[in-house]
Amino acid sequence: MNKNIARDRVMHALLERKAAEYGGRTYICYEDKEFSFEDVNKAANRVASGLQKLGVSKGDKVAVVMDNCPEEIFLVFGLSKLGAVSVLINVYHKGDILKYMLDHADCSVLVMHSQYIDRLRVVLPETPKVQSVIVLEKDKAKEDSKVFDGVEAASAVMDEIRVLGKQAVAWFELVNNDGCYQPVDVLWFDPLMILYTSGTTGLSKGVLLPQNLLFTMTERFYNWVLEQNLSKEDCIYVPSPLFHAHAWHAGVNLALLSGARMALVKRFSASKYWIDARKYGCTVTTGPGAAVKLLLSAEPKPDDADNPLRYFLGGQTAERITEAFERRFGLKQYEFYGSTELGSPTMNSISNRKIGACGKRHPDFEIKIVDDNGVEVKVNETGEILARPLVPYTVLTEYYKLPEKTVEAWRDLWFHTGDCGFFDEDGYLHFADRKKDSLRRRGENVSSFEVERIINSHPSVLESAVIGVEGEEIMMCVVLKLGQSISPEELIDFCGERMAYFMVPRYVRFMDALPKNDATQRVEKFKLREEGITPDTWDREKSGYKLKR
Repeated sequence: MNKNIARDRVMHALLERKAAEYGGRTYICYEDKEFSFEDVNKAANRVASGLQKLGVSKGDKVAVVMDNCPEEIFLVFGLSKLGAVSVLINVYHKGDILKYMLDHADCSVLVMHSQYIDRLRVVLPETPKVQSVIVLEKDKAKEDSKVFDGVEAASAVMDEIRVLGKQAVAWFELVNNDGCYQPVDVLWFDPLMILYTSGTTGLSKGVLLPQNLLFTMTERFYNWVLEQNLSKEDCIYVPSPLFHAHAWHAGVNLALLSGARMALVKRFSASKYWIDARKYGCTVTTGPGAAVKLLLSAEPKPDDADNPLRYFLGGQTAERITEAFERRFGLKQYEFYGSTELGSPTMNSISNRKIGACGKRHPDFEIKIVDDNGVEVKVNETGEILARPLVPYTVLTEYYKLPEKTVEAWRDLWFHTGDCGFFDEDGYLHFADRKKDSLRRRGENVSSFEVERIINSHPSVLESAVIGVEGEEIMMCVVLKLGQSISPEELIDFCGERMAYFMVPRYVRFMDALPKNDATQRVEKFKLREEGITPDTWDREKSGYKLKR
């Protein structure tokens, strides 16, 4: 590969090319505003200029705690122009987990929506690496600019940040410039993002993604899945949070590559989903299996199939669920197997699709299924999914600052996904289960280790075990210290103050002791899963307890 290709396959270069090609054609629709390809590129230039004046340079890490909005897209492209790294953090994280991510990623700048000051005021005094905080206040828009909904943050929030010893900058101040900045040489192997994925035996790992991974994944959705059946007449609906990679692969960047419009919304809402799809004329969307199930669980309406959506990209769901989803809403679901680390090594496509499967191997990958001894299994036999790329810079660069975890994942020169599955006789991959002790709740990966660590920090708790029950529900099994007592509600409140809402268990079971292996004294969670929800288990939803987000 020559250096021109290495420079071309970076995300901001794609934006610049498309801005030159499409100019004033609408790229992003958000609420009642529209932004053209040219608008977005100019906005990214102003972000790059403002950040460069703030001292951000190539390789610097900038944390982002924001709801979906056009400014986040401007920000990520602006950082790409500087060769800086976007650290996109789930907005629901709080407490020690949020503090860990800001510190571990070496973030020198934080960009946040002002409504998250409540959780950030707790952690900012303990994150000395964060020197500057850029605040976006969404409720006080200035109408003096088409591109910037921009917008000085409430003075109280700005003052509080300064009291915490940080430089406070309003978003409007950051982007109030001519868009000129000193160009930076950014190549396809340079880092673009860090996304945190749940750990199983430790804290969440920061997945460092190179520029070419996002570029290549976007090409796969356009060329492989949709077979280029996407044009300027289409509109891609993006309700998935921008702190998830697939919202970029199959949303933001797919619209950019194809010239389609994109309808961005603040967050997923089952009640507004079809209203939005009809309002913007959306023909394509993406999301996890949890979104499919939530949409199906809504009360059926006579006009469910009367919507413009043709393609739903994603959502690993059982065959019966996919069939019901397609029949009810009159669209096609194209499942794929993927992870933050690898992108999607298998994908269904318009001409090659099997319902209930995750698609066939993409030519850019080698994939094999192995048993516990690393021996490749036969067709239709379940084992761990291993993969490795045949094209450079199309998977994670590393687990950031965790070399031992990176080497462990790449042992035997194959990436060990920790997922189990099998290939059928037609070459389609079927996902079976997680091999490791990881949970999934409403489309979010949850580390049992992190949940247990917080539960065990309660002064009345001796030890705990967190398991998955009834599909995607979470249960905590708790042993209290001798002479201690605590109600389920108190324990749930304790968790809710220290972890994201989707991590908080629904079920609480108090036990005298946890089942353990006699030799290793490790908790035998399989026994707890076999027992499941017992008569003495407390159910948060049945009790009517309301969890604050």
